[in-house]
Amino acid sequence: MTQASSLFTRLEYRLAEQLFHTRWLPRSPRTQRLTMHLFQRCADAGHPAALSLYGHMLFHRGASPQDKARGARYVLEAAQAGDLKAQYQAGRIHEHGCVQYPRREDRAVTWYARAGEAGHPLAAGRLAKAYANGELGLPVDAAHAAHWQALADRHARLEGAELDSQGAQTRH
Repeated sequence: MTQASSLFTRLEYRLAEQLFHTRWLPRSPRTQRLTMHLFQRCADAGHPAALSLYGHMLFHRGASPQDKARGARYVLEAAQAGDLKAQYQAGRIHEHGCVQYPRREDRAVTWYARAGEAGHPLAAGRLAKAYANGELGLPVDAAHAAHWQALADRHARLEGAELDSQGAQTRH
């Protein structure tokens, strides 16, 4: 991707994000179609955050099996690119399976571990539960469960502190 097209893709993504999160703009079908079209263009251009967000929406809200499969492919591509939320979603995709990606507990554990180590509290929490209950093909292991739970708690505290500081910044 050239630098000019990369800049244009980033601008398109910011516009789509603003349309998606703006409360004052009416949620008309036309606005929603435009927003989804912009997210799709950015995802097709390889924008990691667009791959993650649009892929998540397609996977969970897609009308057809093809939409869900394309969403899973986008999420997995974003996960490979290092997107933290996509790594957690990749774990969920492999844990539960779908048409294009059958259930693979070993891959689910790998993605949850990557996301959990990188700071995703839900991923670390899922591994804590899996070790505590012997799920995802893992043995019951109290030490590993405690390790992942401590990591999940630490990430959740850090995430909460970050949200608090962002709220304080916007109030001043």
